[in-house]
Amino acid sequence: MDSVETTFYLQAAGHTLRARKVIPPGKSLRDTPVLVFLHEGLGCIELWRTFPETLSRLVGLPALIYDRYGSGGSEPLLGGYSGNPFCREAEVVLPDVLAGCGIERPLLIGHSDGGSIALQYASRFPDSAVGVIAEAAHLFAEDLTLNSIRKAVTLFEEGNLKEKLARYHGERTDAMFHNWADIWLLPENRNWSMEAVLPHITCPLQIIQGENDEYGTLAQVEAIAAGSSGRTETLIIPECAHSPHLQAPEATLSGMAAFIRSLCS
Repeated sequence: MDSVETTFYLQAAGHTLRARKVIPPGKSLRDTPVLVFLHEGLGCIELWRTFPETLSRLVGLPALIYDRYGSGGSEPLLGGYSGNPFCREAEVVLPDVLAGCGIERPLLIGHSDGGSIALQYASRFPDSAVGVIAEAAHLFAEDLTLNSIRKAVTLFEEGNLKEKLARYHGERTDAMFHNWADIWLLPENRNWSMEAVLPHITCPLQIIQGENDEYGTLAQVEAIAAGSSGRTETLIIPECAHSPHLQAPEATLSGMAAFIRSLCS
């Protein structure tokens, strides 16, 4: 039998979010580890492509993928965020999502900003996560990060990036993009760092990054590995940029699957 995939909507932190669950035969979202995918700042369910379904099938575990507020098919973003959006997503929204889906044993897989949210959640709720896979996560702002975001702003305003994103975000595109870029580029966020939360992370942690990531150097990986309190392993993928799950899917699937099996054996 094949996995059953269902798209649905749920309420979390006062907003309507779109989600998709992938349920292998004989499994449910309850009483088993569940792969919970957290997308990048400009991402959504569709931009993961088929990666979540493939990984779910490989390891035989259910998966949940959802669009954050303002992205994909979720409720449009109104008025922007106030404060640190990583903290709100990790400490308010994600717990609501998990509770609404009956997920008690999340195994978080976060890409880029989603990886930072996963780390923040694991630090705030150290007894909850089975493990965290942080792919191209941001721990602090680097010149490389900010310069690449400035280039993205130029592509959005003068190139075809807006058109590409609108295929997935529709009327949400402008608000979603500018909220992401504007927060990163605020002068007061130049010295932003999550390093202080790392000692509170006690669950097993896998850190994945492309060798040529245009949004962060390997200093991000080194700092996460050095600062976390639990078991950590790193996977640096050669000839790969910011999205290993798309740019090097075989190596990324193999590495993630081995890590997940080590947690569930």
